[in-house]
Amino acid sequence: MTATRDTDSASASASPRSAEATEPAQATEPVKATEPAEPDPARVPLRRLAPLAAQHVLAMIAAPVSTVFLVAGTLKMPPGATASLLSAVLLLCGAGALLQSLGVWRIGGRLPFVMLPGGAATALFLQIAQEHGAPTATGAVLLAAALLLSVLPLYARVVRLFPPLVMGVTVLLIGIAMIRVAARLITGPDGTGEPRAVLLAALTVAATVAAYVFLRGVWRQTSVLIGMATGTVVAVTTGLGTFGPAVGSGFALPDLLPFGSPRFDLVAALPLLVFSLTTLAEITGQTVLNSETVGRTPAPERDVPRVARADALVSMVGGLFGTSLMVTSAENIGIGRLTGVRSRFVTAGAGVLLIGLGLATPVSRALAGIPEAVVGGSSLVVYAVIAVMGVEMLRRADLSGTGTGSLTAALALTAGLLPLLTPDLYAGFPAWARTILGSGVVAGTLTAVLLTALLRPLRRHREHDEDEDADVGKGDH
Repeated sequence: MTATRDTDSASASASPRSAEATEPAQATEPVKATEPAEPDPARVPLRRLAPLAAQHVLAMIAAPVSTVFLVAGTLKMPPGATASLLSAVLLLCGAGALLQSLGVWRIGGRLPFVMLPGGAATALFLQIAQEHGAPTATGAVLLAAALLLSVLPLYARVVRLFPPLVMGVTVLLIGIAMIRVAARLITGPDGTGEPRAVLLAALTVAATVAAYVFLRGVWRQTSVLIGMATGTVVAVTTGLGTFGPAVGSGFALPDLLPFGSPRFDLVAALPLLVFSLTTLAEITGQTVLNSETVGRTPAPERDVPRVARADALVSMVGGLFGTSLMVTSAENIGIGRLTGVRSRFVTAGAGVLLIGLGLATPVSRALAGIPEAVVGGSSLVVYAVIAVMGVEMLRRADLSGTGTGSLTAALALTAGLLPLLTPDLYAGFPAWARTILGSGVVAGTLTAVLLTALLRPLRRHREHDEDEDADVGKGDH
């Protein structure tokens, strides 16, 4: 099971879809492009293009659906607004897939990518919305997308700030924080859950796990969607919940600025600003992996800024329609590896299908009626997977007892968990300090970045002394 790049990510980016085939690659050092313009992959006949494109849609559709319901449930949005937000997300997913697959000028990697609402980014969006209001969260998305665009000329320097250790801490803290948010969809704001809501969520989780364990191929990759469908059927047939689709039919465009005019607050936006920088490391890994999958020599220095520009521009448009940051998806790389189909025109076809789904309001309005407890159960699975992804990233870091990695990870996780375990710890601090220290993700990530930068020279100095001692020892013999 994996999530979208959350650092989405996840894609979340996020759902338990194809971890074994698409484990995120570590960020690599930028290299000079050794080949000219991108090679044009083999075109796929139209009779094969449609089913292959539909397969990509099935593999990623659970992420936008579950993400929208998590946002709508947390912010108590009415069914009509939920349907509009889902339409916007599907349209943006489709437009992002077209932009990444086909490319325009230096925007888009011209690789078989699709785009999703980032799971980790959504978590931070909700945190800002709950603490400072949805208009401030919208402003934070626009600021984060603008920051990502502005740092791309410094890509080679910025990406070094976020090695696997820092990324692992960030993703693990996001997963833990969002498990708490998902639980509130089941229990309600007061934290006291009704037995029927808890039971319905548990049955949804069980159905998701069963689909993942017993199904294969693309059906296994849609296990979150299958779990939500099963939970909804159980809710309606047993009375554990109700299914109430929003009113409406035909085709329509989503609402612009559903939360009102954006409010720009740099301090409140800090969680998403920090996260937007960390995405550069994940974009690097995914771009290298996707290039290798299609048989193209990886050239991060050329391709990563193109992929990041598309992410940032689609995210800016998404902010105007109420979404969080949009990110490229890793699990679709796994589909390319499994099927052997390397054409970017297949993911472009998936983009066209997603745009059609986004314009078809009956689809989004029907999906908007899924019970909150079902969404909560599915979200528990999704964000638990994000937490495990963080653990996997930490495993790729040097956490041996002789190095400084274990100490850095321990202190960073402590800084990140303190606000979650003791929410009133910084109650007496100024507002700007509460925003920074009170966000577990920001506090943990900044601690990891600072300790990595401060302790790295000490580690190198110690390793140099050890090498000299070893040379002296050899000379004595």
